[in-house]
Amino acid sequence: MSFLYPSFLFGLLAVSVPVAIHLFNFRRTRRVFFTNVALLKTVQTETKSFRRLKHYLILLFRSLFVICLVLAFAQPFLPSKSKLGLSRKGLTSLYLDNSYSMQNELNEKRYLDIATSKLDQLLGLFRNATSLQLVTNDFSSQEQTVGTADALRDRVTTVRFAHTPRTLPDVYRRQLNLLASHNPTGPNQLFWFSDFQKSTTGDLSRLKIDTTNRLFLVPLETQPTKNVFVDSVWLSTPFIRELQNNTLNVRVRNSGDESVRNLPIKLFIDQTQVSTASVTLPGKGAATATLNFNVTQKGFRRGRITFEDYPITFDNEYYFVIQASPSIRVLHLFDQKSEANYVENVYGNDSLFVRRSFNAQNVDVGQLKTADLVVLEGVNQVNGTLRSELERFVRQGGSLVIIPPTTPDAATWSPFFAGLGVGGLQTQAPPLPPQQPLSAPNRQNPFFRDIFEQTNQQGIENLPNAVPVWQWRVVGERLLTLRNGTPYLTQSRTGGSTAGQVYIFASPLNTEYGNVAQHALFVPIMYKIAAQSVRPQRTAYSFDDNTIEVPVSNASPNAVYKLMRDKLEIIPVQRVNGQQLLMELPKSNQLNDGQQLASGYYELQLNGKTEKLLAFNHGNRESQMEFYKPDELRRIFANQPNVAVFDSIQDDDFVEELRQQNLGTNLWKYFVIAALAFLLAEVAVIRFMKG
Repeated sequence: MSFLYPSFLFGLLAVSVPVAIHLFNFRRTRRVFFTNVALLKTVQTETKSFRRLKHYLILLFRSLFVICLVLAFAQPFLPSKSKLGLSRKGLTSLYLDNSYSMQNELNEKRYLDIATSKLDQLLGLFRNATSLQLVTNDFSSQEQTVGTADALRDRVTTVRFAHTPRTLPDVYRRQLNLLASHNPTGPNQLFWFSDFQKSTTGDLSRLKIDTTNRLFLVPLETQPTKNVFVDSVWLSTPFIRELQNNTLNVRVRNSGDESVRNLPIKLFIDQTQVSTASVTLPGKGAATATLNFNVTQKGFRRGRITFEDYPITFDNEYYFVIQASPSIRVLHLFDQKSEANYVENVYGNDSLFVRRSFNAQNVDVGQLKTADLVVLEGVNQVNGTLRSELERFVRQGGSLVIIPPTTPDAATWSPFFAGLGVGGLQTQAPPLPPQQPLSAPNRQNPFFRDIFEQTNQQGIENLPNAVPVWQWRVVGERLLTLRNGTPYLTQSRTGGSTAGQVYIFASPLNTEYGNVAQHALFVPIMYKIAAQSVRPQRTAYSFDDNTIEVPVSNASPNAVYKLMRDKLEIIPVQRVNGQQLLMELPKSNQLNDGQQLASGYYELQLNGKTEKLLAFNHGNRESQMEFYKPDELRRIFANQPNVAVFDSIQDDDFVEELRQQNLGTNLWKYFVIAALAFLLAEVAVIRFMKG
């Protein structure tokens, strides 16, 4: 038998009090004998013996009462059978997983409610402890302090679902910080109440628990269930236009084992339902819904995908933003323009384009920062600041079209081509060869997908002719070629996935160099080049992204952008890189009290003016319905004897089993009962033993 508070054993000295009282009351009395009263002497002897027995019994019961009462305060217990055990006097840190996956249900009870009730029962084992800590996914400031069991019970009732999932290594580091500041030498114990979702727990195989600490894993008895969530949303075209049919693709995924049939998917634009579709999803499967819609106004439009799926509901909505009819900004730089001004006419006859034309030798290179597409036509020299800014423009995602001058200089153009990742430039010296017809374009090439009408015709009749004035080594795709195999129009991307496109024509647009500009192919090709110059719209962002990139225009390096949503104002860590704003979103523990990052629409503001509308959603890691089973957890921590795993939290005797196996059997109750019994026995002796 062991004692939780052995210092109370000094109270056994109180046994001397009833002993002293006994010695005082039992002092020898004077005896008086009468003659011829033998019978009375016999009665007196019997009465004296009886009274002595009574006093001894009173002394015994009083002493036992004091002894049992002292032992009860010392809280004796039988040590646990487990070598792991618990320390009632150490620091106890309790982690309650309040992530969105805890919305799942078992027997019509949410996982969070089940874990909360069991944690409340567990606090009963530590009712006299003063060094208790409650940790949740909020990582709030009040979790840095320790308190009593009653204080933690009050906090448990206020726990709500948190939008930021935490890996268990992060949770352990959080708890270690508290242990180091309050009880660095141990022994301490940690409890983790969680569903142990595989997608959010992190790498448990590398998690090493300090041997001075004891870790108890309390997994919930998870059941396979269905859960549908939006995997991705994208537009069929790089941009959308008002009053025209547009297509939105929504890929939804079922992370559960149970199939879902004919699930309605609804599309809302500016709070109005504009389209619907249904999908059937097998277990662990995915499907894509195609939704057609149109918008009646330009500018940013608020989109929302919604469906009904229970019991996991936090991912039943997906927010996104689309920009209707964004203007395509075309910058036309020239030295030698074609006689019919083909480029200006192509991009000047549609309100979709905002075209500006400048002589290449007199242009302000700052114009490049506000352009999506730059067309170089007949420029004799590209060097100095213009060359470096054009290279920067392409690296930052801009598109560049190069139409050669009539007599290009290889020495001038070769360095510029090399800076764009194009080499092997060779110019054609006069006299020029005769015009040659172009080969039919490859209709399977995605570039031509929406240029030609859907037809079974294998060839294109009346193809134009051209005379190339230079040749180069093709590093991308050949969009158009001459019949002799010489490239006429190529498309290449250099500098990584974020770089823009470079389109190179082999000849000028003047009629003496061919009739490409007069052919029916020319306008749709130039339109397609312009359409692809628009950066694909990022319809939504995730709170799980460490850093997000937002395209901005004319941004000052010292500009301070804010994210606004209702009364929430966030100034994220940020920096401007060219035309890109890089922002680091704060985590929940970095927000002020009462602030929360919720899914929805946020205004990106600069100096009080809304620059863009952004949509944010929570990541889909918590939508993955795969969980660690107790046996899997035991295998992971098999080499760490200070880690214990329970089979199920749902058992009614969970806390009792924990107490017996790890805290031993408490005996203080029995000693209290015994003390009361001895007290009653003393009262009975005094009352009923007359003598």
